[in-house]
Formats: sequence, structure tokens, C-alpha cells
Amino acid sequence: MDSAKNLPVAVIGAGPVGLAAAAHLLERGREPLILEAGPTAGAAIEQWRHIRLFSPWRFNIDAAAVRLLETTGWESPRPTALPYGGELIDQYLTPLAALPEIASRLQTGAKVLAVTRTGMDKTHTRNRDTAPFVVRVQHEDGETRDHTVAGVIDASGTWSIRNPLGTSGLAAIGEDAAADRISAPLPDVTGRDRAAFAGRRVLVVGAGHSAANTLISLADLAKEEPDTRILWAVRGASAEKVYGGGDADGLPARGQLGARLRRLVEADTIELHTGFGIASLKALASGVTVEAVDGRTLDADVVVPCTGFRPDLEILRELRLELDPAVEAPRELGPLIDPEFHSCGTVPPHGARVLAHPDKDFYIVGMKSYGRAPTFLLATGYEQVRSVVAALAGDREAADTVHLELPETGVCNTDAGTSCDVPASAAATPDAEEAGCCGAPEPVLVGFPTGLAHGRSGIN
Repeated sequence: MDSAKNLPVAVIGAGPVGLAAAAHLLERGREPLILEAGPTAGAAIEQWRHIRLFSPWRFNIDAAAVRLLETTGWESPRPTALPYGGELIDQYLTPLAALPEIASRLQTGAKVLAVTRTGMDKTHTRNRDTAPFVVRVQHEDGETRDHTVAGVIDASGTWSIRNPLGTSGLAAIGEDAAADRISAPLPDVTGRDRAAFAGRRVLVVGAGHSAANTLISLADLAKEEPDTRILWAVRGASAEKVYGGGDADGLPARGQLGARLRRLVEADTIELHTGFGIASLKALASGVTVEAVDGRTLDADVVVPCTGFRPDLEILRELRLELDPAVEAPRELGPLIDPEFHSCGTVPPHGARVLAHPDKDFYIVGMKSYGRAPTFLLATGYEQVRSVVAALAGDREAADTVHLELPETGVCNTDAGTSCDVPASAAATPDAEEAGCCGAPEPVLVGFPTGLAHGRSGIN
């Protein structure tokens, strides 16, 4: 970094983790160039502003960002309250993005097309570590420009690429042609998007908390719109993992969510179809026919995909990356977050060393750093960027001293639908809020042994 000290560090994405990275860079005397594809900071969260998070405010705000905000008289929300996505934007991200220190360095409508090294593709090695990066950006005015930067922090998330409805990681045959019949992953079925679902046949696909919340919201809609028919398709043999532990669940809000969903299925309010791996979709004038691998079919007017997300790696093709072959996270992080073995609260503290790639001074952070694993927490991302910025500033001791405080039980189970932070039941009780993270124990320092015990090489 010494040869490029006067160049900015590109931060891709102006969500919570991206803005936190910018705040840490400013504290370290480095110049951030914040590139956000959407029209505002937190544009992805805006799509699910009606969803409540499982984790309370104290896990959802970054220390460096708070220090910036407090200079303006900003008051932190109640730390034990569970915010909605909209509150995260309105009470935290929007004020943060409006600060002169951030606003002057934030470019919205700036879609990153590619990241590379100046004058060389990924096959060139000589002097690679000292060459600045080039970030190619399509700007709001339609012009495409190259920006030369000293380092890159990719905090662009995974919201832009959802997993397909089909099995084997592939889109179902006809899925693209039926796109008009497929909704966004977390629609506001009782609010903004009500007209698309009221009185319709709705098929929800997936077995995570995204599916559970959508199904419960649809059941609420059906009380007012009795012609609404709710179908639910899961690939597994049962929906038990979605129901969770009920009253015995360590996280009351999660238990309430699962218990209510079970009752709705048992009452036939929701029509559950298990073992339904989708093979094809056929769009018709009257709706869409969804066919399973075993030949069963379901007819619907609209399909809600709650199948999770995956990272956009295309923009990074000219960089040298080391990714875990299973979850597409940084290689050292992958075994510790594999969703087949890991839940949110078991992640070990990790920072720049774990997140590093062969291309020096390039880092993937936040939800995108977890690749296809859905168990990410904002608190994890904030510690990531604190360490990464310290490394970029040459403070290796601070970069290597990583801590992470999470609830002992975690804040979710493995959820193929979304990250750990979203969504929680909108009907979470005030008592659960007051107790903290949905009633979880007070946070403790989660160290390496806890993480490794639930890593891919450990015993679950």
C-alpha cells in the first residue's frame, strides 16, 4: 500500500458493512470511494424493509460508524430492540450516509462491472502486488469509467443473485420464461405487494425463515382475502427443521414462528408438499404449472422463491481468488461456516488473514464473504472490516487481534432462505425484545474452539 497511499480504497456496496468499512477507513486516515449500484445506501435492505431482524440493535450497528454519528448528536436506538429492515435504514444507514464525511465519498447508481489490476489480467505475476487496482464502473449518467484505487473491499452482498428454483443448483427448465410469475424473494404480501397475492394461488418454495415468514403473512392475508390459496413446496421429506423447537426453542421468536407455521399446516390453511424438487415451470395465460422431479404438478398464479442467494463472482474474474470449493467463501473461512455443520453463533472471530486472497489488498467482506452459506450476521461483518481496514493501513497487530461477541446459542438455525439477521416473526413479543436477542443468553466471546467444533471437519 505504501506506493499507493494517495489513492482511495474502493468499497463496493453501501449497505451496513460497506458503510462500516468506509467509517473505519476514515478513522485510519484513508480515503474511501464508496460505490453503490442502487439509488440509495441500503438499497437491498429497502426490498425487505417490512421484515424484522432476529438480532437486536446492539449487534446491528458498527462502532466506528457510531463514533461518526455521535458527533452530530445522533442517539442510538434501544440496544435490545429488534429492528425492522426499514428501521435499520431510517434510523441508522440514512443518517450515516448523509454525514458529509460519507456523502462526499458515496456514489450511488454506480454499478461495478469488473475489478482488475492496472495493466495486467490474472495471468500476469511480475510486480502484481504493487500494481494499483482498476474498478470499472457504469455510472448513473450511463457513462462507464475506470477508477484507480489502492485496495478493494467488496461488500456488495448477495441479494442481486438468488438461487434457482430447480434442483442440482440449476434453474428449472422454463424458469426464465416464467419470470413474470416469480416474485421477489421477500415480498411484502400484506402491504406494498398485496395486490399481487390477494385472492391468488401462491406457491412458496423453500424451507428457511424467509419461507416461514412469507407463509405466515400469506395466512394473515387469507383471513381478509379468503380466495387466497397457499401452497408450500419443500425439497426435503418433512418441514420439521422449519418448525424448530417450539416452546423449547432457545430463541422464543424463532420458536413462535415455527409453532405458528406448524399449526397453519395442520389446520390445512397451508397446503404442504414435501419431497418436491422442482424440475420445470410452464407459464400459461392463467398461471404457471410447476412440475416436480417425480412428475407431480402444482398450479399457481405466483411463485415466491425462498431458496437463498449466491455471490456474484463474475466481476472478479480477473483477480486471483482462493475460494472454498463448497460454499464459495474465502478458502480458510469456508469450513467454519459450511451450513451443513454451522449455525450463526458458532462462527469464530476472523479478520484480514482469513479473508485474504492471493491478490494483495483485495478482500470480500460481509454477506458476500460467506458465499452460498446463509448464516451471516452483521456483527461478524463489522469485525471483518475493522480488521481488514487495519491491515490495509499497515497495522498488522490490530488486524490480527479479532474479537466477536455473539449470543451463545446463535440467532438462527441453518436457513437456506436468507442470512441470520433476517427475518424474524413480526409478531415477536415485547418480552422477547426486552430479553435481548429474542430471549437468547447475554452475548459471550465466541472463540476458535466453538467455531471449529461446528466446522466442516468437526463433529456436529
